[in-house]
Amino acid sequence: MSFAHPYLLLLLLALPVLAWWKGKRGKQAAFLYSSTQLVKAFADVSRWNAGRILLLMRWLALALFIVGLARPQFVESETTVRASGIDIVAALDLSGSMAAEDRGFTVRGAQANRLEVAKDVLKKFVDKRPNDRIGLVAFAGRAYIAAPLTLDHDFLVQNIDRLDLGAIEDGTAIGSGLSAAVNRLQEVKSKSKIVILMTDGQNNAGKVPPLTAAEAAEALKVKIYTIGVGTRGVGRMPYRDPFGRKRYRNVEVDIDEKTLTAMAEKTGGKYYRADSADTLRRIYDEIGKLERTEVETKKYVQVDELFPWAVIPGLALLLVELALSHTVWRKLP
Repeated sequence: MSFAHPYLLLLLLALPVLAWWKGKRGKQAAFLYSSTQLVKAFADVSRWNAGRILLLMRWLALALFIVGLARPQFVESETTVRASGIDIVAALDLSGSMAAEDRGFTVRGAQANRLEVAKDVLKKFVDKRPNDRIGLVAFAGRAYIAAPLTLDHDFLVQNIDRLDLGAIEDGTAIGSGLSAAVNRLQEVKSKSKIVILMTDGQNNAGKVPPLTAAEAAEALKVKIYTIGVGTRGVGRMPYRDPFGRKRYRNVEVDIDEKTLTAMAEKTGGKYYRADSADTLRRIYDEIGKLERTEVETKKYVQVDELFPWAVIPGLALLLVELALSHTVWRKLP
């Protein structure tokens, strides 16, 4: 919830001052009596409680009117905007080997696996590109669309957080992942279309060969940046022993750098090797210096005015206060 004129809420600060000043000044007498004994019969009238309650109702009604003037609103977005940026689809490997916890792969100083580091760096990259439409593809034994191209980066980050190992049947379908990412960009009319593909293995699943998918990307003028995620030599794969304790075993890191390099070079992109979290962050910083263009898109904004919820109760309180002051709690003239 927000206010269209929030500065008017400052008037609320004046109400306690006005109430104090009015109470200190008191009311002008309607009649002058030579002796209080003449009005002794009225001494027990609930002047104290009634007067305070009526006055409180009037001040509360005034406060509600001020809130109404500030125009409280509930906002959900829709408008047409021009966004300066490129169109990017990130394709992220969710195969079982992404569970490896290589030395140098940390998130906020704590040991993390390849997927956790990749997700953390990708989210920071998204935060730095508020004007770019970014989509998300996840792949393992097959590929699926995790998020369409969008400027709603909060929605995108939520979908990145939801990615987890085991969500798709195991395998590494690099060609299928790239093909799904390129298809997201097929109908987009923009100057720059980018795919950032991260994997830690070799293509061993899916029906689309990686280089065939790269040829399709080249035809559609989509630039591919490929990133091999994993330390060089051997990595540490966690497992649980019979007592449930976390152990590690060394596994060979087998990234098909030749194919990943060929895929990138075919489209004018570049291949990177990320053997640590810092290296991966630097890679994304370099990719972040890509050219920009301007596209028109729709941003939806729906505004629900909430001022009646303040004004109507305020009017009701004022009417009740006026009615009580002339009927049930009638005052001396």
